[in-house]
Amino acid sequence: MVTMAPSLNFQPVLERIAEEMEQRPGRGRAADYIPALAALDPRRFGMAVAELDGTVYGVGEWREPFSTQSITKVFTLALDLAREGDALWEHVGREPSGNPFNSLVQLEYENGIPRNPFINAGALVVTDRLHTRTGDAAGTLLDFLRAESGNPGLSFDTEVAASEAAHGDRNAALAHFMASYGNVGNPVPVLLEQYFRQCSLTASCADLALATGFLARHGIRADGTRLLTRSQAKQVNAVMLTCGTYDAAGDFAYRVGLPGKSGVGGGIIAVVPGRCTLCVWSPGLDERGNSVAGVAALDRFTTLTGLSVF
Repeated sequence: MVTMAPSLNFQPVLERIAEEMEQRPGRGRAADYIPALAALDPRRFGMAVAELDGTVYGVGEWREPFSTQSITKVFTLALDLAREGDALWEHVGREPSGNPFNSLVQLEYENGIPRNPFINAGALVVTDRLHTRTGDAAGTLLDFLRAESGNPGLSFDTEVAASEAAHGDRNAALAHFMASYGNVGNPVPVLLEQYFRQCSLTASCADLALATGFLARHGIRADGTRLLTRSQAKQVNAVMLTCGTYDAAGDFAYRVGLPGKSGVGGGIIAVVPGRCTLCVWSPGLDERGNSVAGVAALDRFTTLTGLSVF
């Protein structure tokens, strides 16, 4: 049973944050190595907060679909962890990498075991294992997100998936390298197709804030059924806090103080366990691949509300 915290009207807080973000001079640059994302205006902004009961507050372009990219790694991790439990951690670690999200360097030193599930190598392993258990990892992810968000219109963006596949040599190298160590079970082309499709999913801030709610409800889905044990939900939140924002996770924890996961489409999800979930979107990225305005907005949210895990 989830204990509900007293309700708080988040709308004035979001409106204040949106006004402050509008005045920010530096907003970063959209991801130019994925052509389908490169043309996005870095000044676009949306933010949503979802309470445990499904009440949603929003501001800006909070209902505008965007490319979720690496945010989906949280959901594939949860879906696989629910199926195989602790056996997953024999194939992927739980430590921050300290290197760029698409780095090959650590894999050789660590015998094909990725440092954590949120760098690309680790996400490939999780997708591979989920695909083995379901026969369609991307489809399983889509079904889950449609159910949790209450939006049956969620879908993949074939243009973005094709764009990533055309520029996916580094991911292919990661997958082949791990396969050489026996840490990938499916044919690499099959895995890559599943992975690129997964990352191309489009959703809005409202969709993602709602879909992340099971992590704030300690593993309980929107329909009241349990996806994860309370301990597993804690594990996912912990890995988000320490590894969810690439090699800037320490700075994110310092500034924001919440479990979070970013994507190079400009989105970031965050969790206040037992209270609410958030999603913010602004396409302008910093040099580490995190939304400049997104991180700043979450920093202001925890400052203004006093809600954090610390």
